[in-house]
Amino acid sequence: MRKLFIFLPLFFVLLLMMNSKTKAQESDTQKFSTAIEDNSYFIEEAYNQEDRVVQHINNGYYTSGPSKDFTYSFTQEWPLLSEKHQLSYTVAYAWLNQHAVNGFEDVLINYRYQLTGHDATVTLAPRVSIMLPTGDKNKGLGNGVVGFQFNLPASKRLSEAFACHANIGFTVLPGVKTIGTEGQTFKNTHWNMLLGGSIIWLASGHFNLMLEGLHIISHTASIDNQMQAQHQTIISPGFRYAINIKNLQIVPGLAVPISFQDGKSNAGAYIYLSFEHPF
Repeated sequence: MRKLFIFLPLFFVLLLMMNSKTKAQESDTQKFSTAIEDNSYFIEEAYNQEDRVVQHINNGYYTSGPSKDFTYSFTQEWPLLSEKHQLSYTVAYAWLNQHAVNGFEDVLINYRYQLTGHDATVTLAPRVSIMLPTGDKNKGLGNGVVGFQFNLPASKRLSEAFACHANIGFTVLPGVKTIGTEGQTFKNTHWNMLLGGSIIWLASGHFNLMLEGLHIISHTASIDNQMQAQHQTIISPGFRYAINIKNLQIVPGLAVPISFQDGKSNAGAYIYLSFEHPF
């Protein structure tokens, strides 16, 4: 399973190459019909907010493991002067260890640049983020340091009925403190890398079926100051549906993510609700 998701981005590159050859044989004037281009749940899509359109995104993620964690996050995305530039922030509140611990997690401030548009062979929108240490590290709600994140989402409309997306990204957390068994303090740079992709079936202009997959490699320090790698794979089938009321678009969605880590698997539930409107 792990090797499958390591090579998943290569699979999507191959799809894009095959699709480009097919499109080269078609009329340059052919256009696909419009469909939902909303946010996916685990894989980032390479579409910035349109000029003077704001989006409010609510996510709830429940994991069914022993800790039964639940995290609610709110993201607000704003175009900056034009569709080329986008600013957003994410605030999250978590209930951990069977709700024994709860509180705000680290805040993300994001900037994304629309490098290529919908008419390009592949749509690209690289993102850089700053992670602010607003969560309590001692409770497992934060990292205790300022972190940095980069992600490169790539999107492609394959046909009238299908679109695909691929991500490659990493997070760096410099100077994370770890307390040893004898009370000594260690400082290490923690990092993680994400590889993943999704395929979206545009069943109609308002309804999408989604299949997302990602693999996360985390490099962290243990209490004896030994760096160790952890691998997590998530497969998530889901759907989303758009409801248009004048200039307001409401998109509810639901997914069932299955996580594989340390030889164990856990199913969860992912609830999505977004509101998008002009300002």
